Amino acid sequence: MSRTRGVALSALCALLLSGCTLVPTEDSPTVVMPSNNQLGLLSPTIPGTNNGRVRFVTQLVYIVDATGHLAPSSRIVPEPPTLLSVLQELVLGPTAIETSTGYSSALPRKIVIVDATVKDKIGYLDIATPLSTLSQNRQVLAAGQLVLTAEDVGATNGVQISVEGVIQDVLLPDGKKLRLVTTEDFSTLLNH
Repeated sequence: MSRTRGVALSALCALLLSGCTLVPTEDSPTVVMPSNNQLGLLSPTIPGTNNGRVRFVTQLVYIVDATGHLAPSSRIVPEPPTLLSVLQELVLGPTAIETSTGYSSALPRKIVIVDATVKDKIGYLDIATPLSTLSQNRQVLAAGQLVLTAEDVGATNGVQISVEGVIQDVLLPDGKKLRLVTTEDFSTLLNH
């Protein structure tokens, strides 16, 4: 009997407390006046900086579509886009909506981009784990994702991938291996 009484009392308390809130509610939105904004949230610059601003741009990354080809997808990155910032968006993989429509990524889930820069129109990528640990099909698709994405950030003369500073041979769709790969090497992977 006392257990039933305890459960009933707990349920009654939960019901009563469910109507309570610590935050008062309004029937309509409340306008925050600029004079009453102590945190600087309405300021066009970043609070606590010397007029610091962040602007964002749309940048293409390449992911694997439902047919197994590479397809461009838009991501938002800080301006100016750097190879590292764009590749960090790429390694996050497809969005939930893209995944629900069959898109995926050939890159390992836990891939770490140690460094990525563009110098003389060549992209230099240093990753923590070699792509050679993947199946041959995934190696080719993953390399294609990196190379095609890098071209849109300025690596128009190719990409060189290294692991701990050691330049890697990159597997191409035709089975050859090169150390400096270009978008032309992976053009057969694009969904035309």
